[in-house]
Amino acid sequence: MGFACGIVGLPNVGKSTLFNALTESAAAEAANYPFCTIEPNVGIVPVPDPRLDVIGRLAKSARIVPTRIEIRDIAGLVRGASRGEGLGNRFLAAIREVDAVLHVLRCFEDPDVVHVEGGVDPLRDAELVETELLLADIESLQRQKEGLVRRARGGEREAKERLALIERILPVMEEGTPARALDLSEDERRLLRGFHLLTSKPVLYVCNVEEDAAATGNALTRAVAEMAERQGARTLVVSAKVEAELVALAPEERREYLQALGLEEPGLARVVREGYRLLDLVTFFTAGPREARAWTVRRGARAPEAAGVIHSDFERGFICAEVIAYEDYVACGGEQGAKDAGKMRLEGRDYVIRDGDICLFRFNV
Repeated sequence: MGFACGIVGLPNVGKSTLFNALTESAAAEAANYPFCTIEPNVGIVPVPDPRLDVIGRLAKSARIVPTRIEIRDIAGLVRGASRGEGLGNRFLAAIREVDAVLHVLRCFEDPDVVHVEGGVDPLRDAELVETELLLADIESLQRQKEGLVRRARGGEREAKERLALIERILPVMEEGTPARALDLSEDERRLLRGFHLLTSKPVLYVCNVEEDAAATGNALTRAVAEMAERQGARTLVVSAKVEAELVALAPEERREYLQALGLEEPGLARVVREGYRLLDLVTFFTAGPREARAWTVRRGARAPEAAGVIHSDFERGFICAEVIAYEDYVACGGEQGAKDAGKMRLEGRDYVIRDGDICLFRFNV
């Protein structure tokens, strides 16, 4: 599995429509009233990567197996969610389970689609959701602090470290700073992960626009982009309506429709690419006559960790990795050609996996 992301936002901003389009399903009911989505809908979708098809063809693989991401359509949040308003408790619990947040903001006007806040203002909506998540985090830290005080008095070292961190960050967060924006050392970041804070999740702002603005955006998306830049975050412009229409088209018709709108690729490919960038992930491949498969690992992972993504035995008994760069694999016509050209490298435990590596792991258990 590549990663899990949660689609969040206020009711009636297009979350479920976008989810249905991204997962090419009708799993999430889309309707013009709040709390249409109660339990999170979950879709598992393949990650589009044209390199995998090329590798499979050169390896004469019987089947192609892409890596996958999990997309969750989470109930719409409303003002007061941190206090349990609406479906606040379910919403907050669902966010804790994902790796990244796709925050959908409504950036289109439509008198037929009501807005729970009375009008379209994506900056206000973004602040409302962020505030509710921040309030929930502050309450969580206050509860955790009470338990840590008792353990720290008993002399527990880690409790003292965690308590000291809470006492340092709590006043800053109470002033409105989300956890992901805190100025922390690597050791403090490690401790922070143990608090499972909602605002520590990386966020991609997804601006849902009308069909005519799918390629260029509009004044509202530009305002969101300026806000995101101040936060060090990223944005993506998508028309949920366009994505929903693409699902019903044949591949050739999809290409023609995208070209007519000035788009090069559908929303899923762009969401995946931004998600990988957000979480700092890379893709490596394995290939042979049986199958060509894509795998996901964090950037900076060493060869044994990548081997462990395939099977824990591979990591436990790791000996070495035979590695071919994607460009060399293609240029040499596959594995044997790369070997003959001296492009296959034998790498040890300290080798850092690079995006596009084709790997064969040797192990012994």
